[in-house]
Amino acid sequence: MVVRGHHKSQQVGKVVQVYRKKYVIYIERIQREKANGASVYVGIHPSKVVIVKLKLDKDRKKILARRARGRQLKDKGKGKHTEESVAMET
Repeated sequence: MVVRGHHKSQQVGKVVQVYRKKYVIYIERIQREKANGASVYVGIHPSKVVIVKLKLDKDRKKILARRARGRQLKDKGKGKHTEESVAMET
């Protein structure tokens, strides 16, 4: 769903292609016609788009679960060393 720019009032469509080098995504129904009559997708910056529904298969679910575990460990802290803990170990 495009939320900003020239194409924001158009219908919702699927993401057809992602061009990571250019930071651009191509959406199903957002096309323009070239001078020779061929239709091409219009590149849209990802910050102007809201993903409404993810396509989740087992591999993608596994990746999301792994990232969630990492975030939980990050919230607990990295286990900083204090002077007391160092003194007790020696």
